[in-house]
Amino acid sequence: MSGVTFDDTGARRVTPDGRVEEVLWDDLVEVRIVTTSEGPFTEDVFWLLVGADGNNGVAVPGSAATGDLLDRLQALPGFDNEQMILAMGSTDEAQFICWQHGE
Repeated sequence: MSGVTFDDTGARRVTPDGRVEEVLWDDLVEVRIVTTSEGPFTEDVFWLLVGADGNNGVAVPGSAATGDLLDRLQALPGFDNEQMILAMGSTDEAQFICWQHGE
């Protein structure tokens, strides 16, 4: 089964090929949005939840970053909603840093 799940501990994604990506909230160091020029008929926005060691993290397709997950990310201290808005309007290959730990 593929999909994105999250709870009070962290976020987890199982890719269609069965690979597991995960990050604990306590290890989260960055939230970045990556956009591509491949839309609108294919996924073209991804939220990258980056873990402390750089080797763990979750790539959340934009279509899955809704509701409670989006609320949780926007509640991070210093979350940059302006970067999120810019990312949602982007049709180019670009990256937008919305939050970094300690910034």
